[in-house]
Parts: sequence; structure tokens; C-alpha cells
Amino acid sequence: MYDADERDRVIELKSVPQSSVGAPIPFLVSDEQQLVLAYYIEDSPPGWDGSTVRIVGPTDVDEAVALIRFSSCYAHMFGPPNDEAFHGHPLAHRGLHPYGVFEVADSSWIRRLERMNSVHPHHRSETFWERRHVIFAFHDITFECVCLGFDVTITRGSIESIIPEMVKLLRWRVDPS
Repeated sequence: MYDADERDRVIELKSVPQSSVGAPIPFLVSDEQQLVLAYYIEDSPPGWDGSTVRIVGPTDVDEAVALIRFSSCYAHMFGPPNDEAFHGHPLAHRGLHPYGVFEVADSSWIRRLERMNSVHPHHRSETFWERRHVIFAFHDITFECVCLGFDVTITRGSIESIIPEMVKLLRWRVDPS
């Protein structure tokens, strides 16, 4: 983890699909440069009134799934906090909250990574300022990534059934816009 300072600014990315608030079942596939994140999105069936619990799992078919493909993934974290301990995240008091997607402008994590890399004989600090720090806050886990960019695809299926598609997505470069 990193220590946030007064420069970190949290910006919610409302254009990225909302994860299921009950069971998003986030799943990662990565190599040393690219990363693909999949999760169930909030997709209430027609006629559902919210009065009953709908149980889903990684093998359930015909669920709405978001595939997020990150380009030039420099670093990532996949773990705590969950929604009940979210106030312990170093950016929680800056507007970061569960069940959302965020970008951290002027990220202390990116600045820390740049300082760590500065001992390299061919270090170029300007390459770090092109990178983005994004956070996906799920129900039971949080995903953070430093990357150049990402794109979003919505598909249907199960988490298990889309794993081959996720592996194929690793082979294609992402436009970092």
C-alpha cells in the first residue's frame, strides 16, 4: 500500500459499468505488461423487485460481465479493503467509496513508484506522468492499477466462460486514451 498525501485527488469514473453490489466475483488475467479484469455488473432481471436475494456464482450463465483491458500495466494490487473496512483505505476521506470506479490524479502511489525507479541508469521521470492510477472498489475486494489506459467491453456469460476471451485480450494492445 502507499501513503496518500495532500496532492492525491480522487475522481469518480461514472462511465465505467457499476459492479454488482452483491457478488461481482472480480477475476484477473495478466502477463507482465497487460491485464484484463472481469466482473459481473449490476444487472437486475426484469420484474425483480429487490425483495429477494439473487445468488450468482462464477459458473452462472447469461450474466452481464464487464471486461476491462489495461494497457502497459506497471503495477497492481488486488486485495483489502472490503466494503466493511473501506474507511481504512488511505483515500477513503478523499471521496473513494465502495462499489465505484475512480482515478487518482497526482497519485502518491505513482510518485512513489517513480522515486523507486529513479536509481535505474536510464530512468526518465516524464514516463511516469503519463500513467494513470485507477481503483475499482468491489464488495469484498479492491483492485488498484497503474497503467497507461484501459478500455471497457460488456459481454454476457459466466466469469468461468469468459476466461478464454480474457486471455485473447492480453494479446492486443489497448489505445491508452
